[in-house]
Amino acid sequence: MPKQVWKPGNMLYPLPAVMVSCADKEGNANIITVAWTGTVCTAPPMLYISVRPERHSYQMIKETGEFVVNLTTKKLAKATDYCGVRSGRDVDKFQEMRLTKGKADKLKYAPIIDDSPVSIECRVVEIKQLGSHHMFLAEVVAVDVEESYMDSKGKFQLNSSDLMVYSHGEYYNLKEQLGTFGYSVRKKTKGQAKKTSRR
Repeated sequence: MPKQVWKPGNMLYPLPAVMVSCADKEGNANIITVAWTGTVCTAPPMLYISVRPERHSYQMIKETGEFVVNLTTKKLAKATDYCGVRSGRDVDKFQEMRLTKGKADKLKYAPIIDDSPVSIECRVVEIKQLGSHHMFLAEVVAVDVEESYMDSKGKFQLNSSDLMVYSHGEYYNLKEQLGTFGYSVRKKTKGQAKKTSRR
């Protein structure tokens, strides 16, 4: 199929739309919605977020070296959008969106958002000044998960939490499973082979 060639830009979608909670050393907390985030290393576990220096949360994270990445769901869609378009200089986002501020397990300043199914506690190891955004490269020091998503076998059923993603200016929830990791090369069982032969 023919394609148009556009000028260079960020068209890597979909992305996780996460709420990043942070605080300054005086205990003033804030939430910033971030889509520029991702995993960078397994051992040690590390991730990054990219934030514009003019954002209110930027100085908080730079000052304390801490932040929490809170995963978002369909129920948190409005709060996620609000925390991305309103400044913490003007409003208390926890109060306005009725979000519950929780105590992090390993961090001193940054709170977790109890309403999120997963809160990833992070400690900054490096700040890269890239241009419009500065990247906070961080080590994951703890992960807080909501117990209600644990099944009877002790497995965390994250995908039943109705996770949300951001794609080209729009929010979507994840509806249909298309496969599991490695399914493209996995050998079919006898039962699967019989079903395939009947089609």
